[in-house]
Amino acid sequence: MKIAILTIFPEMFDSVLGSSILGRARKEGLVDIQPVDIRPFSNLKHKNTDDYPFGGGAGMVMLTQPICDAVRHLRNEGYHGKCLYMSPRGKALTQQKVRELSQEDGLILLCGHYEGVDQRAIDAVVDEEVSLGDFVLTGGELAAMAICDAVSRYVPGVLGSQESAEEESFSDGLLEYPQYTRPREFEGVEVPEVLLNGNHAHIKAWRRQQSLLVTAAMRPDLFEKASMTDKERRETLALLHKEADDAAP
Repeated sequence: MKIAILTIFPEMFDSVLGSSILGRARKEGLVDIQPVDIRPFSNLKHKNTDDYPFGGGAGMVMLTQPICDAVRHLRNEGYHGKCLYMSPRGKALTQQKVRELSQEDGLILLCGHYEGVDQRAIDAVVDEEVSLGDFVLTGGELAAMAICDAVSRYVPGVLGSQESAEEESFSDGLLEYPQYTRPREFEGVEVPEVLLNGNHAHIKAWRRQQSLLVTAAMRPDLFEKASMTDKERRETLALLHKEADDAAP
């Protein structure tokens, strides 16, 4: 997986791309993620990448020419996958979208800044606009980091076990079940007995039930859309109501 990140602040990525799972994956050649500075592509004397907006208004707008030339340069360098613009008006990033992006030969992530990017650059070289959610960041760099991390998890070998990517939250439309480790008891609270008896069928059933409960309690919107049997839905809602009644004063 090759990912190029077009940005005017490439130094922001040093720690993220050099640490933890992403850092190891890059060292082992499993992913090739490169921040690319937009400034050298500017044809202006002082390598400017922004200017005042036509029509007035606060802030600056990123110029068309450096962005278009940078994307076209990357295309010539073998980045044939989609060019994504990190934008609050884009479609929300979902786990399904992450899976789709992981199948691309490569990605170009365009990080806007200030008041955004000249629309002509978006029309000319951007394939999709992507948003992390209904909020605004000072630039697209943090969103690009999130996409790099999420997509890389689907590259074979990046995670210690491919099961990790398939069993975590959102992999089947549900949130992940609770996890436990040592010690067996902490401040009077014990690990659920089902996780200690070695019966993998019971453990699998318990985890499924817990995923349904957690999703229904914390993300009812996901619960309504998740795939489950009518019996699972009824039993989950009944347990949820019972827990609420038990917790009431």
